Amino acid sequence: MDIVVKGRKTEVPERFRKHVAEKLKLEKIQKLDGKVISLDVEVSKEHNPRQADRCDRVEITLRSRGPVIRAEAAAADPYAALDLATGKLEARLRKEHEKRYNRRGNGRLSAAEVADVVPGVAQLNANGETAAQEEAEAVRTTRIGSLEVQGEGPLVVREKNHVAAAMTLDQALYEMELVGHDFYLFVDSDTKEPSVVYRRHAYDYGVIHLRTDPLAESEAGGAGGALGG
Repeated sequence: MDIVVKGRKTEVPERFRKHVAEKLKLEKIQKLDGKVISLDVEVSKEHNPRQADRCDRVEITLRSRGPVIRAEAAAADPYAALDLATGKLEARLRKEHEKRYNRRGNGRLSAAEVADVVPGVAQLNANGETAAQEEAEAVRTTRIGSLEVQGEGPLVVREKNHVAAAMTLDQALYEMELVGHDFYLFVDSDTKEPSVVYRRHAYDYGVIHLRTDPLAESEAGGAGGALGG
C-alpha cells in the first residue's frame, strides 16, 4: 500500500512528501487495522490573512474494508497540521481496534468469575434465581426534563440544544466522516427541516428527512424508529 499525497490549490514540495512517509508509519497503521486499502493525504492552503494561524490544512483519509476514517487539522504550517492530523488518525484507529478487540470477547469475565471479581453481586442458585430476594421498594415517580419516570427508569437521560447552520447533504456526509460518527443530525439547506445521515453497509450511506405534518402530531412513532438497514 502506498501513501498518495496531493495538493488542492497549492503545490506540495518533495520535502513534505518525504516527511509524510516518515510520519505516517505504515507498519504501525497496519498493526491497528490490517485491512487498509488506501491512505490519501490532501494539503490545502487558506489565503485569507485573517486565518494566518490556520492557513495550512491537512486531511488524511484511510480506506479499508471497514468504515472510512478521516482526520483533519489546520495550523500555521503544513508540518504542524500533519502532526495534529496524524495524532487524530491514530486515536481513531486505536478506538476502532479496541472495539474489534472487545467484540471478540477478549478480556471479558466468564459467568463463574463474576461473583469473585464484582463486589456485592447477587448469588444465584442452580435455577438461576437469586439466593436472597430483597424487599420490593415502593415505586416512585420522578420527572426528568419532559419525561415522567417511574421507579429507576432510564439509566441515562440527557437533553441537549444545539445551534446549527443549514447545510447540504454532501456537507453533512463530510462532517459525519470528519468526526468519525455513524450518524449526523443536520438542518437541510433546501428544506430547512431536520435530517439525519447515517452509515449503512460497506461504503453506503442512508438519509432520513423529517417533514412537519400538523395532522400527524397526535400520532406517536414513525420517524422516531431505529435507523433501518
